[in-house]
Amino acid sequence: MAAAPVGDDVYGEDPTVNRLQEMAAALLGKAAALFVPTGIMANQLSIKVQTQPGDEVIVDSRAHIVKYEHGAAAALAGVQLHWVTGQRGILDPAQVKAAIRPNDPYNPRTRLICLENTHNSGGGSVYPLETIRRIRDIAVAHGIPMHLDGARLFNAVVASGVPAADYARHFETVSFCLSKGLGAPVGSIIASDAGTVVKLRPLRRMYGGGMRQAGILAAAGLYALEHNIARLKEDHAHAKVLAGQLRKIPSVSIDVAGVETNIVVFDVTDQTRQAADIVAALKQAGVLINSVGGTTFRAVTHLDVSAKDIDEACRIFAKVLTR
Repeated sequence: MAAAPVGDDVYGEDPTVNRLQEMAAALLGKAAALFVPTGIMANQLSIKVQTQPGDEVIVDSRAHIVKYEHGAAAALAGVQLHWVTGQRGILDPAQVKAAIRPNDPYNPRTRLICLENTHNSGGGSVYPLETIRRIRDIAVAHGIPMHLDGARLFNAVVASGVPAADYARHFETVSFCLSKGLGAPVGSIIASDAGTVVKLRPLRRMYGGGMRQAGILAAAGLYALEHNIARLKEDHAHAKVLAGQLRKIPSVSIDVAGVETNIVVFDVTDQTRQAADIVAALKQAGVLINSVGGTTFRAVTHLDVSAKDIDEACRIFAKVLTR
């Protein structure tokens, strides 16, 4: 990062950013790409560039765009979200078709369909490619573009064996995070056609994402794409080990078969303990997890967690969660 050649990216003159964008576009089979600071910005810019105020966007009810982006779609793009509840975040094509508004004087215009792969709140679930194809057929028939929130797209790629470009071909815009499993400290990518990326550049600056000598950040993204995609399988293996050990704890309820990638979601059935107390006790013992509502918790494996660390985490879980 310190040695990266840099320039002014607002003017498109940072060679390291340009190289990262070219590499990302090629990986996704798209004509162009844009480096942005965060995954939320990537999602929100993709919504903004494809909608008008008053439009409606179809999205899973537990999608990141719904739960974790502070109402940005309404505040920044002026659109409303049509929530559809899928199975572990995966929408059935029939649900999507039923959610498209009729063309009449009373309804908002359905202008965008957003899918998430892997699905965070779905426990890292991988979107089946055939399901995406069927949703795409419906979208094309109605003239509706699609956006993929692929924050963890490469986890889906490694878990399914489906190339990133095969997923991406069904969407007008695709975003993915260089952080998270890929390990860069910051940054996301939006990939699309060249004309859309031209429109995205001024919107990125409008949203506060115009960075100057951003090559120092893009260099980390290049390293991530060059070195950290194939190794995601290690995170997936660690997650399965963790899930298997959690299942042995009497106070834990978990669907081990539902652990497809690097996210482990489980419930603690001990009703005498508050979620915040459990999180605090685990933190004090050396394990960081999130409470995601009620009795449900989420643990995520990543490149900073070794097989030895997983063994130690399992020991701590057993100690803290066993009374």
